[in-house]
Amino acid sequence: MQKHKIIDLSIFGPIYLNKKKLKTLLDGKNILITGASSGIGEKLAYALSEVSCHLILVARRGGKLADIKKDIEMKCAKVSIFQADLRNETEIHAFLTFLHTIPNGLDIVVSNAGLSIKRSIYHSLDRFHDFTRTMAINYHAPVQLLLSTIPLLQKNNGQIINVSTVNALLAPVPYFAAYQASKAAFDVWLRSVAPELMAKGVSVTTIYLPLVKTPMIVPTVAYRNKPAMSSQHAVKIICKSMYSKKKKYQPWWLLWGQIASVFLGNFWDFTKKR
Repeated sequence: MQKHKIIDLSIFGPIYLNKKKLKTLLDGKNILITGASSGIGEKLAYALSEVSCHLILVARRGGKLADIKKDIEMKCAKVSIFQADLRNETEIHAFLTFLHTIPNGLDIVVSNAGLSIKRSIYHSLDRFHDFTRTMAINYHAPVQLLLSTIPLLQKNNGQIINVSTVNALLAPVPYFAAYQASKAAFDVWLRSVAPELMAKGVSVTTIYLPLVKTPMIVPTVAYRNKPAMSSQHAVKIICKSMYSKKKKYQPWWLLWGQIASVFLGNFWDFTKKR
């Protein structure tokens, strides 16, 4: 058994994906995936390539999206691509206009695009953009996207899937102020509006993922030897949520992690005061 599969099974637990059920449910559906040119977004697009659905893929790298479209359309799925930086007002408005031209609206929005950053506050004193750009893609962009697409989802009793992080539920830690604050902001926003959306027939699912092996974590040296979930395992979790409609997924150990993070944070504060 491959090393990453052993790690996934032992730390993150097995995931059974009913592919037949998934194909039946998604047949003819319009599915939007943000951040689709690499990492989890790309792997998710390929995982749905055998389904007779319509994938709408958006990302900054148009060339990579074109390659993905070419590969996938050799199989079952139809693919529409749109190159856009969702932090750019002009580009996101153009993309939202495009979404409203799609026949039959949207059935599923997978909010996956994001930016991670690990940096000491003392290395950010003259880098306010560390915070503005992180908040722009992790909070402002998905909020703006959903404000525009909620009516489309409501018509189809659709689903919002937020690909989040366990950090959104853990106590704050040093070096991750920009990332943790931005991910927590969208998490709280979505949990706040979820009851209203569900009352109108829109399902809301949040996937709280641990560290996942994707290109996004490569620049961070500290991550290289840490156990991380494979992107294939993460994709299985997302795909299963499309038919299970569960409100959230989180690793079995997250509750203990939350308790430990609060305890360690308080212990750190106590020791510093002495």
